[in-house]
Amino acid sequence: MLELALGLVETRGLVAAIEAADAMMKAADVQLVGKDRVDPGMITIKIVGEVAAVRSAVDAGSAAAARVGQLISSHIIPRPADEIEMLIYTATFPKKQGDDDSAFDFSRYPKLLSNTKEVFLEDLDEMNVHELRKYARTLSGLSLQGREISNAVREELETEILRIKFP
Repeated sequence: MLELALGLVETRGLVAAIEAADAMMKAADVQLVGKDRVDPGMITIKIVGEVAAVRSAVDAGSAAAARVGQLISSHIIPRPADEIEMLIYTATFPKKQGDDDSAFDFSRYPKLLSNTKEVFLEDLDEMNVHELRKYARTLSGLSLQGREISNAVREELETEILRIKFP
């Protein structure tokens, strides 16, 4: 992080967050590095830049958020420790229980990593169509893309996956 400062503006509501981010970007030479949704409706906007620029931007963003919505808090950390850099640059959004995780879980189907077709097919046959679609999205070279994968039936997906995996 070196000589940069971290600026945080926390708002209740998306409109206030967008207004704050817009005001911060226009007020000073700062970089928007992310937003974190703390809980439903509470959003933290994160910026970095020179200490004076971040102070000016956070002041402008706080005023803008207070005008159109609800400002929860704002804070500036001049020259934050290098160890917290991973907290600054990662935007994490808490998952609600039951939310669909877009990453395919290979641990549930270890046989998919096999180079033997018969072993591979054991796990492939156990997967439902939704899981097949997720798995297909992890493969490169598929002739199906985007919505074609979403609309493909089981047989199409299996044919494409086998074509890629066992040419």
